[in-house]
Amino acid sequence: MQCGVETMNDCERSPGRTGLRVNFTEKGEVKERREKFLTAKYGTHQMSLIRKRLAVEMWLYDELQKLFDPPNEAVDVDIDEILDMDTDDIRRSHLFSLLSNSSCKRSEKDISKFISDLLDRAKTL
Repeated sequence: MQCGVETMNDCERSPGRTGLRVNFTEKGEVKERREKFLTAKYGTHQMSLIRKRLAVEMWLYDELQKLFDPPNEAVDVDIDEILDMDTDDIRRSHLFSLLSNSSCKRSEKDISKFISDLLDRAKTL
């Protein structure tokens, strides 16, 4: 929208400015209204847990990329599934079978170290 101020006579202005008027001209269509999103605020403790979880997931992603030669063939490891298992022995055997059945070209020593590191990090969650 454009605002213009016109006077009856630009040369002669009255002290009370009685001849002033404002004209609004429409300039195209009105832009669509912005979408509003509601974002949740988390408490300090909850944000700390979220950051810790995110750090473990990012570490897991990076390590899986290192384990698999072409990264697009990486295995999807679900942390929640690992955490829901009862003991570390069950977790370890599940992860080992998951990684050994895939196209992982690393040695068993590298896989065992990855599993141990993952289990240590999972205990912090």
